[in-house]
Formats: sequence, C-alpha cells, structure tokens
Amino acid sequence: MTDLKHILCYGDSLTWGWIPVASGAPTLRYPYAQRWTGVMGAALGAGYHIIEEGLSARTTSADDPGDPRLNGAAYLPSALASHLPLDLVIVMLGTNDTKPYFHRSPYDIANGMAKLVGQILTSAGGVGTPYPAPKALIVAPPPLAPMPHPWFQGMFEGGREKTLAMAPLYAALADFAKVDFLDAGAVLSTDGIDGIHFTTENNAALGQALAAKVRTILAP
Repeated sequence: MTDLKHILCYGDSLTWGWIPVASGAPTLRYPYAQRWTGVMGAALGAGYHIIEEGLSARTTSADDPGDPRLNGAAYLPSALASHLPLDLVIVMLGTNDTKPYFHRSPYDIANGMAKLVGQILTSAGGVGTPYPAPKALIVAPPPLAPMPHPWFQGMFEGGREKTLAMAPLYAALADFAKVDFLDAGAVLSTDGIDGIHFTTENNAALGQALAAKVRTILAP
C-alpha cells in the first residue's frame, strides 16, 4: 500500500449524485464537488483517493426484472478487483430493495447488505496481486420521505416503513460482522423534492459526517 488512502464508495443514485426533480425523471447529476463523495474527499484532503461506484436503481443483491445491471452483489467483486489496492469500501445501498416487486422484508434487505460485506472482507488478492482485503463501512440510507409523483409512489409503496427499519438492522449486522457503521438518517433527512434523493445540503451533511467517520477508521 502507498501512503495514499484509497476509498471505494459503492452505492445507488444517492452516491451517483441524482438531482431530484418534481417530474421524477429524467434528471442530471450534481457536480463532483456537490456530491457527498466530493464533499467527503475535500474534507479529508490530499491524502485520500475517492473512487465513485454509484449506479442509479442498484440493489444490494436483488435481480431487477427491468435491468440486469442493477444487482449490486453481481458487480461488486469485479469493482473490488478493478480498484485494488483499497483501504476502505463504503457501501450505502438498500433503498431500491424496498420496491414492492422484490418482496423483501427489512431483514432480507439487511441480508443482502451482509452478502456485500462478505464480498468485501474476502476480496484479498484480486487478480494476480497480493493486496489485502479492505475495511468495510456500512451506511444505512436515510428513510424515504413522502413522494409527490404517483409513479414513484407506486414504485416505492411501503418503502418508507422498510427504510425506517433498516438502520437498526444494519447496525446489528455491522456489530455481528465486526465492521464499521454510520446511520445517514441520524445526520440528514431526505429533503429532495421527489422524496427519494438528496439536496445539496443533504450531500454536504453526509459528506462531512462520513469524512469524520473515515478519519476514525483510517487514522494512523
């Protein structure tokens, strides 16, 4: 490993930087400096290399019937091997798993996160390299808010209740797997106009909170 700390940020549209709009979609992406990843990187400073792996609609481990690219567990091993050496992987996923057509309970969603954590902790070596596995930081996304658009209402029917239950289960998983945890809902609410995504203020709050957490994990 070099002195530079390499951090992979693995997530969905909340990591990609989706700008919430009243019509739901289409939309654009916040500039890097306004995404939580960019805010975190700026707060951490020059000794850290931030790698973004956000994909809108990504799940923890569920196959989406409308798009085969969205299963997070199917892609994570390749992403890990591609970006080694890594010191830390931050995973914030689960919101999309609450969609009713996945029929997932909050525990099912947490179990999907457990699969991702297992992939991270067993990723040593990559392809033809001796690099050790990185540390893992589980981030529970904040609860969903009321959604004005009827299509999003149907897409996430019952989702708010599931997202409210997510943080305690993720905390329990982190304790069980001996990895780090942060509850995004403790530092921000979902304030985007669509009820799903982040405002610039939300991104700033999460980026600052994660920078402080990362320092405690990767401090010399």
